[in-house]
Formats: sequence, structure tokens, C-alpha cells
Amino acid sequence: MRLAPWLLVAGSLFLAAAAPAAATAQEYRTVPVTAEGIGDSAIVGGTVIPYKEVTLSAQIPGQVMFIAGSEGDRFERGAVLVQINDDDLQAQRRAALADIYNAEAALRNAQVQYSRELWSPRSNSPSTLPGMGMPSLFDQFFTRGFSNMMGRSSTGFERHADLYAQGSGVSQARSRLLAARAQLETLDAKLRDARELAPFDGIIVSKVVETGDTVQPGQPMIKFAFTQYLRIQVEVPARLVPGLKKGMFLPARLDVGGAPVQARVAQIYPMADASRHTVTVKMDLPKGTPGAPGMYAEVRIPDMSAPRRQLAVVPEAALVWRGSLPSVFVMQPDGRPSLRVVRLGSTIGPGRVSVLAGVKPGELVIINPPPGLASGRTVN
Repeated sequence: MRLAPWLLVAGSLFLAAAAPAAATAQEYRTVPVTAEGIGDSAIVGGTVIPYKEVTLSAQIPGQVMFIAGSEGDRFERGAVLVQINDDDLQAQRRAALADIYNAEAALRNAQVQYSRELWSPRSNSPSTLPGMGMPSLFDQFFTRGFSNMMGRSSTGFERHADLYAQGSGVSQARSRLLAARAQLETLDAKLRDARELAPFDGIIVSKVVETGDTVQPGQPMIKFAFTQYLRIQVEVPARLVPGLKKGMFLPARLDVGGAPVQARVAQIYPMADASRHTVTVKMDLPKGTPGAPGMYAEVRIPDMSAPRRQLAVVPEAALVWRGSLPSVFVMQPDGRPSLRVVRLGSTIGPGRVSVLAGVKPGELVIINPPPGLASGRTVN
């Protein structure tokens, strides 16, 4: 049977058009969808928090004289954030300096008196007694000698007592100087407490007081936080905690309409809340994650108590986000790609994610599909 010439020409044109498409399809990098036994998971809501946050409270009573800025203003470590009026403390400090100067003068005088007693004892000076009208030298050599022999006096013991008294005066003067210096150090510490400094680089997230307010010790004034890195704090039910360990990555989504991010478990509290039976868990977010402290976030946590089931697993590089819906390109037997909307599960190790619906194990998915690729068409 012979075919008509126009049929032969049409067939040739069809083969010529199909050949480039098949050749182009072979250039895509594809991987098969695998099946793995995966346990169930649960979504737990949490809150975005700063990496570090402190509340600066008043340490001394007084009036707020200065506040560095408002919410959102950024400051470096050591910058003065709040200043409380310290006029009274400055006056006390000047009085403490005067006490130190007096104590230093008293100490020098006591040391001089001690040296005088050491080199020129008063016990060797002539007595104030009449001395029977004899000259002072005779009185010094004979009257004191007879007095010592009769037991009415002891020149050696008198000298020891006078020397000890002058030494005690030196010690007391030194103690008064130390007390005055301690008072000055106490006032300097209070003066430092009159200024609240930034403990690290960060921003003001909340102001509780304003300039002119009168504060008391312990009253909160400013909340200061380091927000260059963010965290998620979640209250995890106790039954889900066995599936967590420090350093593991979990899929999370912030309430900003973005794609899921990988959150790393940074801290697991050792005790559960007695009333809610939950455990506090903090997770680090990647640097640059869009969001702010206080936002709502969701984290998918594996449930080790649920039975394992077989789920399809694809590389994350095969995912294509069309709006907020994840999709993959599946290679058809004729060599043409087909776009499939999938329902994602949890992350399975680095770079792999489980799929609850949309693809089957054994199908080929395209990795890193080109931007212009569409379902049923190839990119030349």
C-alpha cells in the first residue's frame, strides 16, 4: 500500500517538529520521586521574638532627664539610653571627697606623731614633779631611777604604752580614710546607676517612661533588643517533645505571606509548664528572614507517637512557587513537562521535603526548571 505524497510530507514535518522537543526534554535534569516511611507531624503556633531582649529598670529614685530615642531607633553598645537626675548624688560625692582629704591629713598627722614617739619618747622627758628643787638633769637620772626602784613607775612600760597609742592612732586614721574612700565608691556606683547604657547593639522596642517622669528603683523604663537575628518561641505539647532535639531543622512559616523557612532548634526548656503541660522551645531563624518581633509563626513538629506511613519525597530544588501554592514539573512519557500542584509535608533531611498529594513514587520531576517552562511546552 502506497501513501499519498501529501501524507508523506505531513509526516516528515511532524517528525521534524517533534525531534527538537524530545531533544530539549532530554536536556532537563530529572530525578525520580522516592517513597519513605515518615511519621505524622503537627503544626504548632508560636511568636517571633528577638535574639536577645532586656528590660532596663531604674536603679535609683529620681526624675528622668534624658531619653536617647524612640521605638525603632538603633544604638551601639555603651550608648546612654536613659539619664536620671543626679544633682543630689553629685553633692554627696563632693562631701565624700572632703572627708577623704580630712582623713588623709589625719593619717599623715598620726604617722608623724608615731615617728616622734619612736625617735623621741615622752617617757625619757623630765618629769613634771618638783624633783626636790634639783636641776632637770639630776631629776631625770635620779628621781626616775628611784621611782622605778620603788615600784611607783616603769619607764619601759610607759614608753611601750605611748608607742602603742600612737600606732593605734595611725590605724584608726587609716581606717577612717578607707571608710571615706568606700563612701566615694558607693556614690560613684549610684552615679553609674543614674545612667542606663545599651548592653549590646540593638534597638529600642518599647518605652515605658518619658522625660520628666519620676521613677523609683525597680521601675521598668525601656525595653532594648537585638533584632538582627530573630527567633520563634513556641509552647510545644509534651507528647511532641520527644521528636525534638537541639540543632535539628524544622519547617516554619511566618505571618508575612512568605515561603517556608528552616528554623533551627536552639533551646529546649528542661521542665514543662504545670498548668498547660507544654514545653517552651526556641528556634533560630535564618539571617534576613522577613519579619519582626511579635509576629505570629507556625512550626511543623514531627509526632513520634503517630504511626509511620509511606510518603513521596522530592528535592526542594524541584519546587516551583506559583503565588502561595507549591508545584513541581513532572516529566510525561512523551517527553513534555506537566505542572502539578502539590501539598507539602515536613522536611526530610537537608534539601528534601515530603509530599502529601500531587505526585507518586517513581515519577520523574525536573530539578531547577527554567523560568519560562510551562505545562505541556518546552523551552528552546
